[in-house]
Amino acid sequence: MSIAAPFGTAHAPATRLQTGRLHITARGRKVLAALIALPVVAVLASLALFGGGSAVATGTGSASDFHYLTVQAGQSLWGIAESLAPAADPRDVIAEIVSLNQLTDSAVQPGQRIAIPADIAR
Repeated sequence: MSIAAPFGTAHAPATRLQTGRLHITARGRKVLAALIALPVVAVLASLALFGGGSAVATGTGSASDFHYLTVQAGQSLWGIAESLAPAADPRDVIAEIVSLNQLTDSAVQPGQRIAIPADIAR
């Protein structure tokens, strides 16, 4: 006497689970690469933001190493440079004034207040 499965269901033969290498799709590789790269990028960005570009002040200069001068009508940087440092080359004095005041050129306007290096304004 044989016992049949109820309601006509047959038992499938037992199959072995296959173990082997892990197969990752192209999309899976991209996701995995992004997950690995994300912490690396975050660390590099925080280093650049918080410590990579810090400047260290050296030297003995202070904020009071210059004096202010208000440009009068008819004055130019050339005339100011000649009156402040008659023995110096006016081009060098003008270059220092332009650099100190972060001017785009050597043109100044009446009433404009400019900083003069202290070693020139004696």
